[in-house]
Amino acid sequence: MLGPLVVGAFCCEERRLGALVASGVRDSKQLTAARRTEIRAQLEDLGECRSVPLAPRTVDAYVARGGLNELELETFVALVHDLQPDVAYVDACDPDAVRFGRRLAAKVGTAVAIVSAHHADEDVPVVSAASVVAKVARDAAIDRLQGEVAEEIGSGYPSDPVTQACVARHAEHGGAIPPWMRRSWETVQRVKRERPAVTLDRFAP
Repeated sequence: MLGPLVVGAFCCEERRLGALVASGVRDSKQLTAARRTEIRAQLEDLGECRSVPLAPRTVDAYVARGGLNELELETFVALVHDLQPDVAYVDACDPDAVRFGRRLAAKVGTAVAIVSAHHADEDVPVVSAASVVAKVARDAAIDRLQGEVAEEIGSGYPSDPVTQACVARHAEHGGAIPPWMRRSWETVQRVKRERPAVTLDRFAP
């Protein structure tokens, strides 16, 4: 609900895959923060890491047009163009993984082979590595944000009670949403609906 959406990428030579697996890389959600940081440091020696933070206002603008998947697709294209792999494994941002792969291949427009699948962050080591890159970058962004605002914001995720309380504080007084909050996120909108603005006429006799 808070902070940037971060897209990560990791690119390595095929001969490095054994060392990548040996590093203990896996889906970032299955690792502690300390372990993610350790693995992220190892990734620098195994290949190239990239992360692209997408600001809340950018996310909101695409969601307003019904195009969050489009934003992620465009970011994937930019990362593939940057790293120029022979094969790009991607975690599909579409219910139809094959369709997402076709769309990505059409936009990349090069000889890069696209392998698109759901749960690739769990099943494909290079995508697991990309998820670690993204998660470490996002955690750092949240830490910086916490240092800039005069309130507790928590992790930024909907399941975090501290984050829930932060959103509620901003929603209960007329729905004033700060620029670092994703106003388009359904969880934020739900809090706004549950906490309508308080006006003077509600207290009139």
